[in-house]
Amino acid sequence: MTYERILTAARVLFAARGYRATSMQAIADEVGITKAALYYHFDSKDAILHQLTLPLLDELDAVLAGAEAEPTPEGVRWRAIEGYVDVHLRHRHTLTMLVRDMTLLVQAPVGDRFRAAIALANELVAGPGAGIERRVRASQVVAGLADPVVLFRNEPADRLRWLILDGARALLGEPAEPRPRGRARGRSGGRPAKLTGEQIEQARSMYAAGSDPEGIAARFGVSRATLYRYLKNK
Repeated sequence: MTYERILTAARVLFAARGYRATSMQAIADEVGITKAALYYHFDSKDAILHQLTLPLLDELDAVLAGAEAEPTPEGVRWRAIEGYVDVHLRHRHTLTMLVRDMTLLVQAPVGDRFRAAIALANELVAGPGAGIERRVRASQVVAGLADPVVLFRNEPADRLRWLILDGARALLGEPAEPRPRGRARGRSGGRPAKLTGEQIEQARSMYAAGSDPEGIAARFGVSRATLYRYLKNK
């Protein structure tokens, strides 16, 4: 659909050139439509930005709300940390777009929602009644969860996730988890050839929410060709 093609093109252009430096004409040219046709779907760049960031922000709100429901402070802390990392990994291209033009992170409503999510994550990681030392350490942990996703965005998602969580454990003074031995692989010894039924549904939901296919494929350790086969065969 043209609507999705516009969002995909805008995400790529915003990440490569920056939001401010990308014109509506450039987006229309990338999609191969007229500027008038582009305005039929979106009345401004801000409207496109809103749709691109909405899945990331909604998922971030959801995982933090889920973490708050955990019965123990430890459960709250790690569900928040792991969920925070997973959301950013799923939306690494959107995050790159935002970091590419930092002014987007201070303007409403995107900036307001990000600040609220970061503040809540800090509280959940620090735990109830935390003193200044624990709160400072929590803020260091939360700050370190998203930056590596952008800095090392070409690394396999599973490996990067493990490294980020290992760093969080080190900052919190908790024992490291064993290094993952790797995923089950296909007959050729490369990436897995299949996804489970649950993974297929997750992949389709992520794609429908606007996640980049490359990021989804990396998340599940399959090739893009394998992913597209499942996305098409609904």
